[in-house]
Amino acid sequence: IKLNEIKINGIYKHFKGDYYIVLDIGTNTEDEKSMLYTGLYENSPLWIRPLDSFLSEVDQQKYPNIKQKYRFELQNIKSKKN
Repeated sequence: IKLNEIKINGIYKHFKGDYYIVLDIGTNTEDEKSMLYTGLYENSPLWIRPLDSFLSEVDQQKYPNIKQKYRFELQNIKSKKN
């Protein structure tokens, strides 16, 4: 996954199961790109995570039962209107 593949307002699934919406990509004080996102559950805070961490692969040593490859994966959610 690369920066230009990140979808603003895209819904992403965290490897532990919750869903999040990416609100924006910003630059922190260390001149590193960071993701601004929030959970799609009640009272979710805003989260800021370095881009490298957001795009990282799941540590299969630490989480051997996880099937998802990346920490966050974009979901293809279709409208029920169609």
